[in-house]
Amino acid sequence: QVQFVESGGGLVKPGGSLTLSCTASGLSSFSINTMAWYRQAPGKQRETVATILSSRSTYYTDSVKGRFTISRDNAKNSVYLQMNNLKPEDTAVYYCNIGAGGFSYWGQGTQVTVSS
Repeated sequence: QVQFVESGGGLVKPGGSLTLSCTASGLSSFSINTMAWYRQAPGKQRETVATILSSRSTYYTDSVKGRFTISRDNAKNSVYLQMNNLKPEDTAVYYCNIGAGGFSYWGQGTQVTVSS
């Protein structure tokens, strides 16, 4: 059974920083390909924030380029999202996603709120 531990969300003022962490258990490290972060704001569809492949290639949605950095630790089955210069429009529930063995697995989500 695949289980996730997500952490790092919280309340931060505009311009502040947070680092999200997601660790998956029950998966073989060798089967993991894509690791990603998504977010969903109230009343909006879930969107891809950042993706990192096993090759370490990365993708960022335009609104976070230059502010967010995704990284991974294959030995720990973990993916991270460093978020700097946060804006109110970054407020959402953030979900980690792992693609492994042809399946897609989701974390439980962590709330990020950017407000003064």
